[in-house]
Amino acid sequence: MMEETKVFFASGEEQKMIDAFKKAQDTFKYFWRELYWDNRRIVKGLDMASVKVAFTQEFEDQEGNAYTEVEHMWIGDVFFDGLYIYGALLNEPNVLTNVQEGESVGVTIDQISDWLFLIEGKAYGGFTVQAMRSDMSEQELKAHDDAWGIDFGDFNDIHVVYKQNEQPENLVEHPMSRSMKESLVGFLDQHPDEITLIDEDGFTFLHREAIAGNLSTIEVLLEKGADKTMKSEDGKTALEYAQLLNWEHIIPVLS
Repeated sequence: MMEETKVFFASGEEQKMIDAFKKAQDTFKYFWRELYWDNRRIVKGLDMASVKVAFTQEFEDQEGNAYTEVEHMWIGDVFFDGLYIYGALLNEPNVLTNVQEGESVGVTIDQISDWLFLIEGKAYGGFTVQAMRSDMSEQELKAHDDAWGIDFGDFNDIHVVYKQNEQPENLVEHPMSRSMKESLVGFLDQHPDEITLIDEDGFTFLHREAIAGNLSTIEVLLEKGADKTMKSEDGKTALEYAQLLNWEHIIPVLS
């Protein structure tokens, strides 16, 4: 596990940005689900995956009055344990001195201000970026997107999952969870110990799948005898993780 440095979210932004922060927090589970599956791919499907965090620091002015500076910065090498998001700061702060580029940090979901992943050059998430794009002229939009080299799409139609319009069922469950259900049955028949194995982070297979919202794999694990009452090192069952992340489609199955 990475060394954790707590940072604290602070608002004080314009309403459009505050709304973007909230949307990013509410949909972070889709970011993690995509990254979870990408970590299991031999050939990676994500061009990049990062989370933006509001880093804050208290300062004093020349008269001794306290004030707070906030910098929204991206972290990479993201890992999520169902409670904390861990990553390494990708850039050097402009103002803050309490964090540095490359430093490992740990935050809760309500401390993030955005997330973004790319598949085939197309952006998913990026709520704060889209909020800024919504104020740009067509010329400014083109210049912005050309500079990034990313297809951000329509700022009024932000996607959070791959092929969201063509395959809306992907909002419920990741296509890899559905397609690998049969092969998982065979794998567990050959490796039944995987069902009860506790990994180095204190999770069972069922815990990890509940955090990632994978209904098909959860159904297989339960059919193979996975114990729904098992608790992680943080003292939580698979159901409690699903409830924390509001995976509505798997909560009834684990209840």
